[in-house]
Amino acid sequence: MNMHIILFGRLVDIAGSSVFVKDVADTDSLINALHNTYPALAQAKYVIAVDKQVITSNTLLNEKSVVALLPPFSGG
Repeated sequence: MNMHIILFGRLVDIAGSSVFVKDVADTDSLINALHNTYPALAQAKYVIAVDKQVITSNTLLNEKSVVALLPPFSGG
């Protein structure tokens, strides 16, 4: 499965506005694959959203999942 990941904010400077990751079944394996490919992401702060919902634990993914990495943000 080829998973499309959308990035925002300063994460774009690290990896670009979108990346593709192969053979990930869940968000834990996705994080490992991203950190191996883009080591600077391991030092960055971000949350993961799957299908427009911020997740706080390992979540299963499928080929239709929409995944985004969101950096910290503030209102104003």
